Amino acid sequence: MCGHGEGGILCEALGYDSAVKRSARQTGMRARIAAAAARIMAEDGVDDFALAKRKAARQLGAQATQALPANDEVEAELRAYRALYQADEHPERIAELRRIALDAMRTLERFSPYLTGPVLKGIAGPYAEIELQLFPESTKELEIYLLERNIAFTTHEGRRYSGDQTRAMSVLQLSWQGAPLRLSVFDPRDERLALKTSPAGRALDRAGIAEVGALLREPGAA
Repeated sequence: MCGHGEGGILCEALGYDSAVKRSARQTGMRARIAAAAARIMAEDGVDDFALAKRKAARQLGAQATQALPANDEVEAELRAYRALYQADEHPERIAELRRIALDAMRTLERFSPYLTGPVLKGIAGPYAEIELQLFPESTKELEIYLLERNIAFTTHEGRRYSGDQTRAMSVLQLSWQGAPLRLSVFDPRDERLALKTSPAGRALDRAGIAEVGALLREPGAA
């Protein structure tokens, strides 16, 4: 038992040392999970960070109570992995997906399209969805536009956030030049807002037609 005086000081020191070691173990496991999740995303074509982290944790036998790495940590590992092991094919695939995205954006220009997600960030896998944000006057206007051009699509409801405010959206999913395309359709007034995937998350990066075109003109833009 720990009392006062030297014994109490010793106990405090032992407790501190134990906490430091526990923290180091957790940090080490967190880094291992991040690296394993990045490998899963790169090799298995998984584009869902949460899914990749859960699979990595199971593979490593991590305890359920251990903190999983943040998406930014996995993304850093993913970029490093692709640069080392997929230095040739990955930039080519990103460029191809961006070219397809740009073609879709030009076709849908009247609806104020923006590219976002893994294709814009340059971390998309070979089967990744191309994600566009659109801001038409109405979702019906966009649907009619697609139907008139015999472009098949499915729809469902989704959510995005701006600050602590929920923004309802319609999501249209279709194929464009053989690649899966996801259209998140917002109210035009939302175009000036910083949209996020969760209330506590970061604002989503996005790029308009001119910016995506510039990315494609820059060597090594991915």
